[in-house]
Amino acid sequence: MKPDIHPNYREVVFQDMSSGFKFITRSTLATRETITMDDGKQYPLMKLDVTSESHPFYTGAQQRISETGRVEKFRQKFARTRAAG
Repeated sequence: MKPDIHPNYREVVFQDMSSGFKFITRSTLATRETITMDDGKQYPLMKLDVTSESHPFYTGAQQRISETGRVEKFRQKFARTRAAG
């Protein structure tokens, strides 16, 4: 590899701001903030709005689609097609 052309690849802490969940991974991300973890080391910190710990799809808290309006009209329209086919 050529020297001095690659970004700094290092360990970075990603923190989910809605749940407080933190994880360490390697990244080239440039951050301004740092955090001291339980191991006593100081890491660059990247704050995230959503991770798999807080996203409704992964937590199972997603809401069901309403059975009224357009969805109900669609089902009525194609219920006849399904019965005939």
